[in-house]
Amino acid sequence: MKEVIEQIKQLGIGKIEENIVLSKYTTYKTGGTASCIVYPKDIEKLVCLLKLIRNKNIEYKILGNGSNLLFSDREYKGILIKLTELNQLEIIYNKIRVGAGFSLIKLSRIAARNSLTGLEFASGIPGTVGGAVFMNAGAYKKDMGYIVRSVKVLTPDYRIIELENKELNFHYRTSFFKTHPDFVCLEANIRLEKGSRNAIEDLMKSRLKRRLESQPLNYPSAGSVFRNPEGMYAGEIIENLGLKGFKIGGAMVSDQHANFIINVGNATSKDIMELICYVKNQVKEKYDILLKVEQEFVNWE
Repeated sequence: MKEVIEQIKQLGIGKIEENIVLSKYTTYKTGGTASCIVYPKDIEKLVCLLKLIRNKNIEYKILGNGSNLLFSDREYKGILIKLTELNQLEIIYNKIRVGAGFSLIKLSRIAARNSLTGLEFASGIPGTVGGAVFMNAGAYKKDMGYIVRSVKVLTPDYRIIELENKELNFHYRTSFFKTHPDFVCLEANIRLEKGSRNAIEDLMKSRLKRRLESQPLNYPSAGSVFRNPEGMYAGEIIENLGLKGFKIGGAMVSDQHANFIINVGNATSKDIMELICYVKNQVKEKYDILLKVEQEFVNWE
């Protein structure tokens, strides 16, 4: 790996952080270590990096804000890539072209300042645009699939193409990218509607107030753990089992919102994984409902 890192430096691909602790890059604040994170300067450097690591058969992972991931406690023996430098933003009337590395929360605030409505649901989602497209992030019965018109994509053979909304296979918390991980989201073309800035900002403030009152935002977590079953709420199901406050190690089912697992004190990823599995098994046993996990597990055996 040292040889590859040295090649990355020589190629001038971008900033490199070495010997990293993954708890600094995930919202659960857990995880093992990794050799490095690379921040490609632009798309050309990203292509150069991908060619190098694929030719070397090195595992890699594109990392957004780490807000929907659970890394294991083991060493990640690959290369992590952050697209932070792909952060261009252009707004023309009600159309936005934005890079995959741009903050989704920041984008929702900019949209509000420009009197553009449609992104209010994203004002509390702590991910990047690329990560949000990847998982079709959403809230309040809205998601990225409603507003993304097309996405600029890097294909496995290094072509840059534009995929239209209907080709992106947006469904509840999934998209084309989840089933085609070798395709990379580079940029999203979003279309919103003109609205009242005051009304948009008031809605965002009221939702923030509701989140502060109902979600454990003062503890590390990765948001909702389970998808809501059809016509039901996962949090309500878990609460009805009396699992609020149930702990394994430093991981706990939030006593504020039962669909959140929080790190209440030096939890390991193993603690969180065991608690997720325990809750899932209890719900299956008591209600014969198989809850689906929203979060992505990385580097588990």
